[in-house]
Amino acid sequence: MPRPRPPHLQREITRHGKVVWYVRVDRGPRIRIRSEYCTPEFDAEYRAALSGTPTQKAVPATSSLQWLLARYRETSVWSDLSAATRKQRDNIFASVLETAGHEPYARITTATIETGKERRAHTPAQTRNFLDAMRGLFRWAKGAGLVKVDPTAGVHNPRRKTSVGFIPWTEEHVATYEARWPIGARQRVWLDVLLYTGLRRGDAVRLGRQHIRNGVATIKMEKSGFTVEVSLPILPVLAETLAAGPCGDLAFICGARGEPLTKESFGNEFRNACKQAGVPGSAHGVRKIAATRAADHGATEAQLMAIFGWTDPKMAAHYTRSANRKRLAAQAMEKLNASRTSIPAPSHPVRAGGEKRK
Repeated sequence: MPRPRPPHLQREITRHGKVVWYVRVDRGPRIRIRSEYCTPEFDAEYRAALSGTPTQKAVPATSSLQWLLARYRETSVWSDLSAATRKQRDNIFASVLETAGHEPYARITTATIETGKERRAHTPAQTRNFLDAMRGLFRWAKGAGLVKVDPTAGVHNPRRKTSVGFIPWTEEHVATYEARWPIGARQRVWLDVLLYTGLRRGDAVRLGRQHIRNGVATIKMEKSGFTVEVSLPILPVLAETLAAGPCGDLAFICGARGEPLTKESFGNEFRNACKQAGVPGSAHGVRKIAATRAADHGATEAQLMAIFGWTDPKMAAHYTRSANRKRLAAQAMEKLNASRTSIPAPSHPVRAGGEKRK
């Protein structure tokens, strides 16, 4: 049986869907209970509220890792990270605080970080994320003068397996997907928005008519913390797809009932559509072929950076370098073929023995 609710305890749901608890005796003031329901901390707050002397949450010691992390979250260094990065690192920090939140941060050494790295060795991606999170924290702490030595310095990321990452789409993949999902299907809208804007899925799911002025879509990139803006002309091929729809009210990409999709739900939906079409199921793979197409047709590094919102030229250089190799190889092969046709034929046939025919 469910646990009976104690007297004078009120449960409410906020407009954000969060459950909150209050204690109110008769017509007295409402006292908020902030601890998690059915925990010893909750019971202590409840009893204190009934007695009229509500408890205060314990303040972490100023020497603890928990305190250091709380100060880090108050800085612009933290707020300048993208929402996705902050969410990812929050999950990492929550795990760290469970085991070491009350430990003095000054006692965290390189050996401590190495131990945390080894504990996650079976998942290299998680290990890299852990190290990135701890580096961000302690680099800030050192710059703020809170630690003398950065314990993450000298700790190396695990070696990456040789991989191309997300499988880049080919022209055959595009043709196969288009055959399975013709214009008029919402799955086709998904592909063409990705392919003819080059946006990441987090930006693609937000793109809508409100972003378009005079045939140009202007949108700020999520990964940059919405500081980098790109302007993308709506190409005729994309305009045709969007006109056929179906599209949502505020976003071109939508679900079966016209509802907007989060980047996570869209990722799952797009993966299913790709599976049904028999092609690799990655929105980022489509972004790769969009960059490849642009580079193969002569886009410069600066132009690629403007299209895809890159602030580091290294990624743009990767695509232009590959495209240049293709062009140079084609030109070199033409020269090789030309050199063959320009070789003069011998004036006198020569026998196998080396004597001229008389």
